[in-house]
Amino acid sequence: MTAPSATLLITLTGTDRPGVTSTLLGTLAHAGVEVIDVEQIVLRQRLVLGVLVSVPSDTTRLVAEVESTAAELGMQVELSRGTGDNRSRPQGRSHVTVIGDPLTAVALSAITGRVAATGANIDRIERMARYPVTAIDLHVSGADPVELRAALATEAAAQGVDVAVQPTNLLRHGMRLIVMDVDSTLIQGEVIEMIAAHAGCEDQVREVTERAMAGELDFEESLRERVALLEGVPESALDEVYDGIVLAPGARTMVRTLKRLGYRFAIVSGGFTQVTDRLADDLGVHFARANELEVVDGRLTGRILGDVVDRAGKARALEEFAEAVGIDVASTIAIGDGANDLDMLAAAGLGIAYNAKPRVREAADASVNVPYLDTILYLLGISREEIEAADAAAGVVTPAPPV
Repeated sequence: MTAPSATLLITLTGTDRPGVTSTLLGTLAHAGVEVIDVEQIVLRQRLVLGVLVSVPSDTTRLVAEVESTAAELGMQVELSRGTGDNRSRPQGRSHVTVIGDPLTAVALSAITGRVAATGANIDRIERMARYPVTAIDLHVSGADPVELRAALATEAAAQGVDVAVQPTNLLRHGMRLIVMDVDSTLIQGEVIEMIAAHAGCEDQVREVTERAMAGELDFEESLRERVALLEGVPESALDEVYDGIVLAPGARTMVRTLKRLGYRFAIVSGGFTQVTDRLADDLGVHFARANELEVVDGRLTGRILGDVVDRAGKARALEEFAEAVGIDVASTIAIGDGANDLDMLAAAGLGIAYNAKPRVREAADASVNVPYLDTILYLLGISREEIEAADAAAGVVTPAPPV
């Protein structure tokens, strides 16, 4: 086996400005060395640039030229001799996304401490967003993603932050189908309760809905019970309900951004086609599946037509939509909040609990508990800056960030 060759790590720090990197690399080009690795970060105009190079026969001249270049740039330089490349990264690589509102030093310290306690290493840290939440992505190696997720879930709950752990693989960049629940996920509130307000039984319906979403009641049985209470409501009330729907904050941003990247969208709901089909048209969603309320002589009969879209039905819909798109189920993302979403979240390649019930948060691959649906973009490696740049190029006006 050939012994590793001598190397020199050059670390340049100081105020960032255009031309620093090219100037240093120009000096190294003149020295005729081989560049083995480069890493650079900028934090509040402070640059840290590291270049690992092969060691030439005349190191005295190289050192003098690098130190002279650093002096001309008004920056500090540190030189460290060694052998070979950087150590190879251990097996088991993950992206750990930490989201807080706010994200305190105490919370981040606890999370990174847990990472270290598993024996894993943080290879890189980058900010994905600074508003309306702070999102930080940790590139971690040396731990099984499943074990790491379990270890960090407990700490995340204790610190009041969201932590998502995903294996570093091509699927993170290639997922092409998002399947979303509707009520209390894509939109705020429950459609059936909004309809029930027209029948004067909103409180009764809300109580049954909450128990069903918590997994205390059979979904189909509870749905038929609630729908029966809607008998006699005029069909025109559905138009009023639709007009009163409020999307989750960030919903349009998420759909708009991912559609630019070629993603397909589906909504799957235990609600009703009379609302979800219009919602799909409004957002440009490609697939929609929900229950259909029976209407006779312009009024709801209190019955559902056809099979009920329940917990198992949502998972079947995800599989059928994936087949229609021509992708493997492992390349899907499911987002939901209630017990009837559990099978769908389990079937997807990435199941995300969004402001979900405790039982759902425990079962999902990732959990987001801030009221911004576009936060999910950070889990996919898309930063707030990239979102805003794409919107600006398309002429979409977005709110200015806080100073």
